Amino acid sequence: MDKLFKILKRVKPEVDFTYSRGLVDEGVLDSIDIVSIISEIEEEYGIEIDPDEIEPNNFQSAEAMMEMIQKAIR
Repeated sequence: MDKLFKILKRVKPEVDFTYSRGLVDEGVLDSIDIVSIISEIEEEYGIEIDPDEIEPNNFQSAEAMMEMIQKAIR
């Protein structure tokens, strides 16, 4: 999870991702942010995110993103 928090801080340093929920619904993350996060996740974790997983619910919180990452690792 530490790796993910570092990625998120690089993309949006002003956001406290530890407690944030509804990141997409509240407009904290936009499509450009999500593309940047996906790119960084794929590079950092050495995985490929399935295009079907790229949906708003998977980017609402750091926990949701971590679940998506764990699915891609399996």
